[in-house]
Amino acid sequence: MDKKIDENDTKEITNEKIASFNLVEVIIIILMTALIAGVSTGIIVYKNYNKSNRTNINNGDYLSELENVYSNILNSYVEEVDEKDLVNAAIEGMYNFLGDPYTSYLDEITSDDLTDRLNGYKGIGVEITKVDGGILVATVFKDGPANLAGLEAGDIIVKINGKDVTNSSAAEAQSMIKNSTKDKIEVSVLRGGVTKTLEINVKKVNVPTIEKENFEGVGYINISSFSNKTHEQFKQALEELENEGINSLIIDVRNNGGGYLNSAVEIAELFIEKGKNIYGLESKNETVFYEDTTKTSRNYKVAIIMNSGSASASEILASALKESYGAILIGTKSYGKGTVQETSELTTGGMVKYTTAYWLTPNGNKINGIGLNPDIEINGSYTEGMTIENDIQLQEAVNAVR
Repeated sequence: MDKKIDENDTKEITNEKIASFNLVEVIIIILMTALIAGVSTGIIVYKNYNKSNRTNINNGDYLSELENVYSNILNSYVEEVDEKDLVNAAIEGMYNFLGDPYTSYLDEITSDDLTDRLNGYKGIGVEITKVDGGILVATVFKDGPANLAGLEAGDIIVKINGKDVTNSSAAEAQSMIKNSTKDKIEVSVLRGGVTKTLEINVKKVNVPTIEKENFEGVGYINISSFSNKTHEQFKQALEELENEGINSLIIDVRNNGGGYLNSAVEIAELFIEKGKNIYGLESKNETVFYEDTTKTSRNYKVAIIMNSGSASASEILASALKESYGAILIGTKSYGKGTVQETSELTTGGMVKYTTAYWLTPNGNKINGIGLNPDIEINGSYTEGMTIENDIQLQEAVNAVR
């Protein structure tokens, strides 16, 4: 795929209710970004640019010691030391000292990939993987540039802009398209033993995060992650299902490690009545709850399927719909990611994030390290591509809302 969704996400939180959370493990290769594989635990992250609220550092002695060490290494150490690398190591060391798995330093490359993952990226809209003889197109995003140009899943990419890629890695193919200076690229593919050359636009692409089904009046929407387009995609899918006459809904957040909090909040607002709590934040100095401010609501049955891979923004949505709407939670206990990280960008191009608060359910409950318990516990494995015939948790959810 042009891009891979990973696990640590960033977004501004305003005084209203915008924050960002981290996304679930998705191991994919995506054109247009560096190849990354990781495990998501769902990280809640927000950015605060209000520098006036920062605490002043009064003790200059410790900073002087740090400056002296820094100067000694640069001036006296026997080997040459890269100054930028030294600064990065110092920053990373301070954050590692805190012993918080959600407090860390992200270098420039990781930070850039992180920023791109949920905000869209330059690409052609496909999922790819390396195979013998070229690069296999595993998935083509609906209505993306590749789809509109006629690229199909199963095609083997053999050339990009006339350059042979049969022996290239997926990462190298990503780099070729990412660094293209033109608005269009030529992609030659093998299809049924015949070579076809397609001209494909290179543009901003948003990864689809929603899949929907209609089980004879029971709507089903799977949310794979919470990107900045997830609410828009969810709303469209929901309205299409309602036009088909559904009388209940299942929301599937299994293996969804999170993403942007505001996406989860906006989805919750489609159901919850105005004035009811969606979530709360408990910082060192205060606790604030954020209410639904919209006039939109619904009144049919909703069930949410979750598992141990459901974290962060997934848990926000699940708890909001359970406690402020009456939704049924089905499956197994969620992950239990309930802390908030503030982020700030560094002049080195990297980013730091550190825990500043706990988030609370609408009723004021902390779930960090605890998770959400299902109302109906159903054990069962879940993998992408499962159907209702072999998905016992989905079967139970359909029965519950009927």
